[in-house]
Amino acid sequence: MEQRISLVTLGVTDLARARSFYEALGWVGQTVQDTVFYQVGGLAVVLWSREKLAADCGLDDHGPAGFGGIALAQNLRSPEEVDALMAVAERAGATVTRPAATTFYGGYAGVFTDPDGHAWEIAHNPGFPLAADGSLTLPDFDSL
Repeated sequence: MEQRISLVTLGVTDLARARSFYEALGWVGQTVQDTVFYQVGGLAVVLWSREKLAADCGLDDHGPAGFGGIALAQNLRSPEEVDALMAVAERAGATVTRPAATTFYGGYAGVFTDPDGHAWEIAHNPGFPLAADGSLTLPDFDSL
């Protein structure tokens, strides 16, 4: 199996509300058969009915209750970019669960949840360089 993720699908309770939220963050999506697709660098984030996603995965859906065991993250180029994006997200309807602050690893990060409770960490990590297109390159941890 290749070390690659192609799609991240978020199960949402209200597709129109979820799409409005992500578009308020500046994302541009395409809707196909009650599914919204966003190109995000070299992969896609997909919004789909939580009920349909659970059924498609062969799982029971007990509704949005607590932490779902996954956090998405976006690394940015500066603490100022982190603050700006956190503010945009909050205005769009996000719930800030951890205000942006200096981290133990020398970076700067905060966390918000979207209207369906999906956690997003917004971070500036000077140890994870970003290419011009925003793609992240992990450092060689053995050489640190």
